[in-house]
Amino acid sequence: MSVLLIGTLDTKGAETAFVRDRLTAAGVAVTVMDAGVLGPPAFAPDISRERVFAAAGADPAEVKAAGDRGHAVTLAAAGAAALAAQLHRDGKLSGVLGLGGSAGTTIATAAMRALPVGVPKLVVSTLASGQVAPFVGTRDVMMMHSVVDVAGLNRISRVVLGNGAAAMAGMVRQGAGDRKPETTDKPVIAATMFGVTTPCVEAARAVLEQAGYEVLVFHATGTGGKTMEGLIRDGLVAGVLDITTTELADELAGGVLSAGPDRLTAAGAVGIPQVISVGALDMVNFGPPDTTPPRYADRRFYHHNPNVTLMRTTPDENAKLGAELARKASAARGPTAVMLPLRGVSAIDAGGKPFWWPEADAELFGAIRVGIGGGAELVERDEHVNDPAFAAACAGKLLTMLADRRLFL
Repeated sequence: MSVLLIGTLDTKGAETAFVRDRLTAAGVAVTVMDAGVLGPPAFAPDISRERVFAAAGADPAEVKAAGDRGHAVTLAAAGAAALAAQLHRDGKLSGVLGLGGSAGTTIATAAMRALPVGVPKLVVSTLASGQVAPFVGTRDVMMMHSVVDVAGLNRISRVVLGNGAAAMAGMVRQGAGDRKPETTDKPVIAATMFGVTTPCVEAARAVLEQAGYEVLVFHATGTGGKTMEGLIRDGLVAGVLDITTTELADELAGGVLSAGPDRLTAAGAVGIPQVISVGALDMVNFGPPDTTPPRYADRRFYHHNPNVTLMRTTPDENAKLGAELARKASAARGPTAVMLPLRGVSAIDAGGKPFWWPEADAELFGAIRVGIGGGAELVERDEHVNDPAFAAACAGKLLTMLADRRLFL
């Protein structure tokens, strides 16, 4: 018997390996399933993504060539469910443990819902504190809030992921492995990320970690933004890399991932250095397609995965969002820079992509230019938000502000 550990090894390889090692240390056999969809896996799994897609009746090569992450997630969920059910029928599965953001949670919980009640099922997810009905369904699926995004190993993610592994070990056998938190004295940077801004945040995180900082990445799912703002107000954060301010759009347009009206205020109130950008302000988040409000029937939509429907923000909404962002940045008591990627604000806001709308972006940028004031600095760069140069510029700007702040303290 073995615990089936489901992870997207193209984006969550280190985190999946950490959980695998914790389970093994607790004396639990582990079968790793790669539910990655496009990038190469971080390590060789026991069940490859090729088997997962094949179980869904899809050609893995065609899935990769299509480059449609939303469709790939749907297929991976179906394949993971089929394989989990078969492993259970064969007597080779004693529990299922998954981890991830919206994609990883969608895939792992699909496998869990394919199993009978009583088989241990646990997912460590950034979405566990929100609307969980689509993930849990009618099965005994347990969702543990990851607190920070499942994006790197840090003082919070190690503890939460370790607890998840220990909980699964406890369910499948007596006793659990050592799960003492690993702590460092490194100063903490809080960063915000979405799937559509992942390349930027991951590249910037690497620069900041190389400079000696510990980066806590928060998934901009409403709860993620609220959690980050709370930690900032508690004095636990030295600086903020707020690349992904998409929660402002959900608050404006009634999306499901709003972090409330106080989003983007804590760093300014506390006076710590912050770099702010406009990542994913091209979208408002809703649940499955049939949950979108009727008043938005004529809007432009993109189906990110079966549980997440994205709605493109309009020029008028972008103007309002730009004015709000500029107002909050201008009110900050500490060093603040607003970084504008003039070639697009998300992975699907670029030439030829579903949300490419230059006129809407122009309204966003224009409102920020008009509204910025106080001590806030405006930096415009002729790059896409996910260009490596933009990520490096954002990380470099924050490091400069942090260094200057230390000189004057």
